Amino acid sequence: MKRILVLLTVLVISASAYAQIETPVKWQYAAKKINSKEAVVFLKAVIEPGWHIYSQTVKDGGPIRTSFTYAKSKDYVPLGKTIEPKPQTKYEKSFSMNVSYFENAVVFQQKIKLNSAKATSVSGKLEYMTCNDSKCLPPEEVEFSIPLGK
Repeated sequence: MKRILVLLTVLVISASAYAQIETPVKWQYAAKKINSKEAVVFLKAVIEPGWHIYSQTVKDGGPIRTSFTYAKSKDYVPLGKTIEPKPQTKYEKSFSMNVSYFENAVVFQQKIKLNSAKATSVSGKLEYMTCNDSKCLPPEEVEFSIPLGK
């Protein structure tokens, strides 16, 4: 009986050693003050080869589109929508539709109106979904706080 328990323990430990959480996207942030009343925040996704994330403009019924939510603040207000470069578009059988996506790296930009000289950072969260040619990972939410600098 002890041998069976030891064998089972070894198998469980071995299996968990091989289990890895896949994180094919890393996010980087920066900001640039344009003047005392405006700034631009940059949200960059660095994507491992073979993987992609989706545009903000993916139609309903497709994968989870990348989205940005900025925390409400008296110190700043987002101006307009978050800007993205032109995505690639292709038909994906798994969603039965054309989808727009980004590979390798993409930088999203958000213009910010500064209501206060006290504004030191812009915070919020983003949501995105990562897929490759054989699978998709569950959608992920990431909180961010981007220092505005001087």
